[in-house]
Amino acid sequence: MNKPDMIETTESAVGPSPSSDEQASDWRIALPELVGRRVILREPRAGDASALFSLLATEEVSRFISPPPATVEGFERYVGWTQRQRVAGQYVCFAIVPAGADAPIGLIHIRALSPAFLTADWGFAIGSEFWGTGAFTEAAELVLEFAFDALGIHRLEARAALCNGRGNGAMKKLGAEREGVLRHSFVRDGEFLDQVLWSILQDDWRKQQEKAPRGKRVVH
Repeated sequence: MNKPDMIETTESAVGPSPSSDEQASDWRIALPELVGRRVILREPRAGDASALFSLLATEEVSRFISPPPATVEGFERYVGWTQRQRVAGQYVCFAIVPAGADAPIGLIHIRALSPAFLTADWGFAIGSEFWGTGAFTEAAELVLEFAFDALGIHRLEARAALCNGRGNGAMKKLGAEREGVLRHSFVRDGEFLDQVLWSILQDDWRKQQEKAPRGKRVVH
């Protein structure tokens, strides 16, 4: 899980949650929990490393992303790195945890591409046994709401290997716009791969949420 690229490509919260203004001012100190029906998103912990390694280091999950850490210790170092980058205001990373569980099943990160997080990119990886369960879609929608409300992102980009049908399908389902193909922009196992560039603008996301049925809007 090379820091930049990771793509595999909600209803009600439990108890009171901080306002967008509170999240915007506090996320550098500690990430809030984002709560949905199926999943809870929280900051990764060093103790998550073993679960993350077993789920995300498989060939099925990692074949279209930057190579993840090769050991449990590598995941521990990655978790520490994400926390330092959050404090610096450059990066946020959420662990995806099924409701009622403790161990994470995947990760979603956002990386600043410009000052004040006006432009950023994001990536994600989730264990293959949880594909098609709805866990990823809910987690992604929670992160999008956080990105546009708390971080104040205007433009959020993603890149998925052209041959990664699942990843590109996920972007389309989330309402992202396909902007073009970046030729030979990604190297995996010595092979150059084309990537699709996707983007979601804050205004487009807002309009999408306004049109969504009330029960499907993201609340946290």
